Amino acid sequence: MPADGHWQEGEHPSAKAAKVVRSVMYWDGGGWAWMAFMPLVWIVLLGLVVWAVIHLVRGPSGTGSGTGTREGERRESPQEILDRRFASGEIDADAYSEAKKRLAEH
Repeated sequence: MPADGHWQEGEHPSAKAAKVVRSVMYWDGGGWAWMAFMPLVWIVLLGLVVWAVIHLVRGPSGTGSGTGTREGERRESPQEILDRRFASGEIDADAYSEAKKRLAEH
């Protein structure tokens, strides 16, 4: 407290504290800018969450089935898969002819 018992204008501790609080809470008058900006931040954040969920569900290729085929690529038919496996030696001649009969039945 000053010697004369009176505070000078703006020197009172509560006035200084109030100024500091206003400065912190409103960033020296820029509080309205944050109030306008924060909804945009939430909209962008929500958009990123939706994008991430869609990306995870559909897979990176965008097919939705998780087969790994890219858009525009033709999927192999069962006969082509059987022929490729036989040609690479994954299955023998007996398994190939049996599977080929089953495919012909369907």
